[in-house]
Amino acid sequence: MKSILTPLGPKADKDTVRRHNLSLVLRAVRDEGERGEATRAGVAGRVGLTRAAVSSLVEQLMDSGFLTESGKTFSGQAGRPGTALKVARTGPAGLGVEINVDYVSVCVVDLAGTGRVRQTEHLDNRGASAAEVLARAARLAARTLESASEQELRPVGATLALPGLVSGGSVRQAPNLGWNEVPAQQLFAEALAALRPGRPVLPVASENEANLAALAELWFGGLGEVRSFLYLTGEIGVGGALVLNGELLRGAHGFAGEIGHVVVDPAGPECRCGSRGCLEQYAGQSALLRTAGIDGGGGASGVLELERRAAAGDPRAVAAVGGAGRMLGRVLSGAVNLIDPDAVVLGGIYRGLMPWLSPPAAEELTGRVVSGLWSAADGRLRASSVAGDAARGAAALVVQDVLDDPVAYAEPVGTSGE
Repeated sequence: MKSILTPLGPKADKDTVRRHNLSLVLRAVRDEGERGEATRAGVAGRVGLTRAAVSSLVEQLMDSGFLTESGKTFSGQAGRPGTALKVARTGPAGLGVEINVDYVSVCVVDLAGTGRVRQTEHLDNRGASAAEVLARAARLAARTLESASEQELRPVGATLALPGLVSGGSVRQAPNLGWNEVPAQQLFAEALAALRPGRPVLPVASENEANLAALAELWFGGLGEVRSFLYLTGEIGVGGALVLNGELLRGAHGFAGEIGHVVVDPAGPECRCGSRGCLEQYAGQSALLRTAGIDGGGGASGVLELERRAAAGDPRAVAAVGGAGRMLGRVLSGAVNLIDPDAVVLGGIYRGLMPWLSPPAAEELTGRVVSGLWSAADGRLRASSVAGDAARGAAALVVQDVLDDPVAYAEPVGTSGE
């Protein structure tokens, strides 16, 4: 049989190896800092490089503004005390912009993954054109960038978190916004550049908002050792994302996770996507509020009112949330049977509704998951953490790029950022 040879890439030169090692050291300092204090010796042991090599790399990262050092740290072992290393609280950062049906939220995250600036505007985006909504988001982002500059942070890129099917910088379809084939990335980038004349153009990327919320949960949430999970976010619609072994599953075309448009009842209510009886027609925010008898179009105030009534034992509110939980459980059981995740995480409006939503959902999962490994008491159906939101995940995605290749994001000599 004739063998097939895979073409090999070019041999790594010294510069390529050093750039790789700079990334290793920067990531090691960040990770060690989450658990305590990082030292040159500790980093050398973690990444498998000599102490001398790590010291050289640390000096370069400090000169470029990625690391700082503080007082001595004592390990309890013989030898001289080391100097504590930390990722810098100033310098390169990421900007995340979440556009949803009834709000826009913008977040700046530093190299440590800490959210440093947050601005949110609550408004109904369904009555405005896509260009107008993206211009609103750009204005909020511009104000956020100014606040970041005051903290000596320098966002080096932005990621848009968008509802619906996102591919190649465009929203192919966002039924709840009424968007079809919208070049969102381009429109936002142009609007932001126009608001910041004379400033460097900020690179912009885009991703589905549920995917980014799931990544935020993975990186910042309380999942512990869980690395494979299904994430659902309840908003006006119902978004979903799948993380397997710590990696986001996007699918062949980037559209994986659209669980809100799984059909529960073909004869059910008409959905904005054009189908009937989709899950979000039973478990989306609008459906929940309508079934609970809460008027006024919903929004954050409507969800809070639903929580208040459910907590007070209002029969209609409890029944509405419980019914949504049952529908969620039925759809989730099919997904669990298909992909076998360690956990299912419910975010967005579902987080506050878990006391009434979770029992019927868990009951459906227990009865329908064929492995028999799911039970109402095993904790595998859980609420998301408060850290798991799409704007933070979007900003952190930019930071991941910086950590992958810090040299590419070093501030040129003689510049001062914003």
